[in-house]
Formats: sequence, C-alpha cells, structure tokens
Amino acid sequence: MLPFNKKADLKKYYTLLLEIGLILSLVIFIALMRVPLKSAASEDIVFTTQDEVVKMEEIEQTEQEKQPPPPPRPQVPVAVPNDEIVEEEVLNIDAELNIDEKIDMPPPPAEKKETEDEEEENFFVVVEEMPELIGGIQSLQQKIEYPDRARKAGIDGKVIIQFIVNEEGEVEDPRVIRGIGGGCDEEALRVVKQAQFKPGKQRGQPVRVQYSLPIFFKLKT
Repeated sequence: MLPFNKKADLKKYYTLLLEIGLILSLVIFIALMRVPLKSAASEDIVFTTQDEVVKMEEIEQTEQEKQPPPPPRPQVPVAVPNDEIVEEEVLNIDAELNIDEKIDMPPPPAEKKETEDEEEENFFVVVEEMPELIGGIQSLQQKIEYPDRARKAGIDGKVIIQFIVNEEGEVEDPRVIRGIGGGCDEEALRVVKQAQFKPGKQRGQPVRVQYSLPIFFKLKT
C-alpha cells in the first residue's frame, strides 16, 4: 500500500470545499433575507399618538320669557246696608182671639156662563150610512169651468174640499184642504157648494157628517 499523505489530500480539495462553503453561505444569506423580520406580537401593538381636540362651544344667551301677571283675585262681596228702613211689624201675641168673631172672606169667583156662541157644533166623521152624492162625481166634474190662468200656466191636478153635509143634505162650510192654485181652488169651491147629498144617518136618523170630496182638473192634450 502507498503511504497516505494528508497535506496532499487537503490541497487537492481545498478549492472544492471553498466553493461549497461560499455556495452554502450565499444560500443561507438569501434565506435569511426572505424571512420577515416583523413578528406577530409587534403587529398587534400599535402606538398611536393622536392629539386630543378640544372643541370650544359658544354659549348662546337666552332671554327669559316674561309671563303675564296673574289675574287679580275677585273681590269678595261686602254686604252694604240698604238705605231704606223697613219698619218691623209688632205682633201682639197677648191679644185675645175671639172665636165667635166673623172673619171677612173674599167672595167666591163668579161662575162663567156658557154662551150660545161657545157651543161647539156637533157632527160625525163616520156614521152607519154615509152621505151619498146625488148624480155622482161626474155631475160635478161637468160643471167645472177650467180657469184661464191655470190653462195658460199648464196647471192641473186634484183639489180636495172638506165640508159638512147637514141633515137636509146641503153643503156647509166648504174649505180647501189641498189646492193647486191658478184659480182651480176657487172653482172647486164654487162647484161643491152646488152639490146635493142624501144625508148621512146614524141609528136611522139623519145627522151632520164631515165629508171630503176630490175635484179633478186635467188639461186636454
């Protein structure tokens, strides 16, 4: 075997080892440059130095509203003595009461005497036999003369006349209870006054009966 020479071997690999060392140093340096230097703890701690702002507000001067004074208290009425002097009547309690003495009493009121004018007329509204118009309603309608005013104004309709049929069958106190005007009311009264009736009867006796009759006014077209 050949003897081992340590110096000869180190010189042979000196250049190779130097290059390897430089390459490792460069790789380590590059790796260190890529590692972030800030730690997580340092990121959480943030120091802020913000100046405090002092805001000055102006105080507005307000005026107090002047309230109106309270209303004066009502005056308490004070009794004022009346100038008139009322004479007090003195009652004589010691006076003796005479029972036998007559006391003057006012006279009784005079009785009112009923006059013949105040007596109400007696008539019936409904009887056993009502009055019957002689000739019927057509006999009265034929007697109507149409008023000129109503014809010119175009007035037509029904006029109702109320009256009393007396014991002789005659018409008394006719009056218009429903009219249409234009002279028709007056014409209806004129015709009804000429009407004749068979008198109404109550228990077989002729009596006065209140009766109503319609009179028709119709224009010819």
